[in-house]
Amino acid sequence: MTDTESASPIGRTQRRLLRRIYNGRTVPITADGKPFLTYKDAVKYLEALDADTREAVYEEMKASAKNGKGGTAAS
Repeated sequence: MTDTESASPIGRTQRRLLRRIYNGRTVPITADGKPFLTYKDAVKYLEALDADTREAVYEEMKASAKNGKGGTAAS
């Protein structure tokens, strides 16, 4: 584990899932009204949020990827 991972508010399990979600993505996932195409962009944004908001946005990203859509889970 690197120093940046140990200092990150995002857990290892969440990071692994985000890497799988964003690996080779060509259509951005929209979460919290913002499009995310890369893992780095998504993690950077999530780390800047408070804990409750971070969890909600993470779940939104996860639901969007599960539904196979680039947009939000509701779209």
